[in-house]
Amino acid sequence: MLTGFLDAVFNGISIGSVLLIAALGLAIIFGLMGVINMAHGELMMFGAYTTFVVQNVCKQLGGFWEGIYIFLALIIAFIFTAFIGLILERCVIRYLYGRPLETLLATWGVSLIFQQFVRSVNWVLFIGLLLFSLLFFGGLWFLNSRTNLERIRNWVVGVIFCLSLGLTITTGNLLSQTYQLAVTQPWFGAQNVDVTAPSWLQTGIALGGVQLPFARLFIIALTVICVGGIYIFLQRSSWGLRIRAVTQNRNMSACLGIPTQKVDAITFALGSGLAGVAGCAISLLGSVGPNTGQNYIIDTFMVVVVGGVGNLAGTVVAALVIGTANFLIGSGTLALLFSPVKPLADLLMFFATTSMAKVMVFLLIIVFLQWKPAGIFPQKGRTVDA
Repeated sequence: MLTGFLDAVFNGISIGSVLLIAALGLAIIFGLMGVINMAHGELMMFGAYTTFVVQNVCKQLGGFWEGIYIFLALIIAFIFTAFIGLILERCVIRYLYGRPLETLLATWGVSLIFQQFVRSVNWVLFIGLLLFSLLFFGGLWFLNSRTNLERIRNWVVGVIFCLSLGLTITTGNLLSQTYQLAVTQPWFGAQNVDVTAPSWLQTGIALGGVQLPFARLFIIALTVICVGGIYIFLQRSSWGLRIRAVTQNRNMSACLGIPTQKVDAITFALGSGLAGVAGCAISLLGSVGPNTGQNYIIDTFMVVVVGGVGNLAGTVVAALVIGTANFLIGSGTLALLFSPVKPLADLLMFFATTSMAKVMVFLLIIVFLQWKPAGIFPQKGRTVDA
């Protein structure tokens, strides 16, 4: 029984590690900008799909590349999701600061768009988006360089949009009629895809009768590196100092010459990149699908709230506790542990499924927040007032 309990704790810690990586980015974003980003789970999904694509490319190359693809996937997933986050902040979030409800609704809509994009994306859609972006944003760049068009700027922007959209739709129709299924077939579809871990991560070691898979040990090590990297960045770098200053007092930071808009953009990109890294870790635990992010976003928000908004230490503690509790309850380990106490064992057995375990953990969190509404490590001093 002790061996099974230790094995369950280890698996719970590995799941908590994934939650921690994702929650780090969410805690930074929510703590700095007060933005409730419901699309954070879809950024994790993009990171997982990036891992799948990099894996397939490296399999084609074979040999050395097939063994190290996970490291390439981590780097590319971080850069790719950080870029998506930067675009999201520039085009949507920037206009909704100070309005939490609007950011929640807007990012929820973005999350639905991202999910459907993954289900439907094909060469026609990809080429169309690329063409539209080049035409529309290129037209805006040209417009910004012409000061003599300021009076009719809104009309010109409308004309550029209509022309870009018309040319994009025409090009898409031509491609569909010419190449048909070769171009219109979805890249991923609605079905889940599998990511195979490198051969050196497919085994494990036995320690005290507990089997420790290398894949889960890799996730835990990755989490430690991410936490350490974020801590060093926030505490030792100049941009980290600016982020902490804006978190403490945005207005005063702006008065002192800190570019708060640039800080917001960098912070959102950093948080989004961490979500991509978390998605890469998720791909090692199971299959990847369009709804992958939805399976983790609620737990990630619970980690941020329970730990204390914007608090790194609280996020670490909350992620490990929630991840471990979910696995211990969902796997039935706690029910077996308390089998001598019949009523408690029956109650725990009722919740011994993945979905019901989330319900019980959520109820426990509600009770905890009644006692400490600001989380494990609440904000203090000027941070609360800012």
